[in-house]
Amino acid sequence: MTKSVVNKITSIAVVLTTAMLFSCTNDVKEVRDFLADKNLPIGEAYKINLKHTDSGRIDIRIKAPVMLDFSNRENHPYDEFPKGIKITTIEKNGDSVTIEGDYAKSYKNTEVSEIKKNVVIYNYAQKNKLVAEQIYWDQKTHYFFTEKKFSFYTSTDTIYGTGFESTEDLKTWWVKNQSGVINIKE
Repeated sequence: MTKSVVNKITSIAVVLTTAMLFSCTNDVKEVRDFLADKNLPIGEAYKINLKHTDSGRIDIRIKAPVMLDFSNRENHPYDEFPKGIKITTIEKNGDSVTIEGDYAKSYKNTEVSEIKKNVVIYNYAQKNKLVAEQIYWDQKTHYFFTEKKFSFYTSTDTIYGTGFESTEDLKTWWVKNQSGVINIKE
């Protein structure tokens, strides 16, 4: 082929490619609506290792293998952790609480998270441990609650039951239907 034919073919290819690129004019709202209709996340993150600091001090650590961002939901935007999550809160005095579960969903508007499947919450200072299949965590009021079965372990007691409420640090707690070994001070 001659040089002019090659130049013409290249020019045609460039013009067609440019036309195709500029013909796609979906705006952000259309893409979000499409993803929401198909129940697809707007974003995905892998191997999350988040450290939140307050005045230069780490106060929260979050680890998760996968996070799906469904903030494109108009009424109830949320983040989903389909392969589990581990959250560690660290107080100024050094006390820490760890929250783990095999699945979690955190709603952005209400700041309530649902953690389920093999949930373990442990307060290292108090040595209190909660094991449950599902727990709700209200991050505004710093409060855990569930209506499902649980096991709660303190340094002196082992309590089983259905229905549990607690402060975020597991220091103050209430049980509903309970059984187990409980030591009572006279």
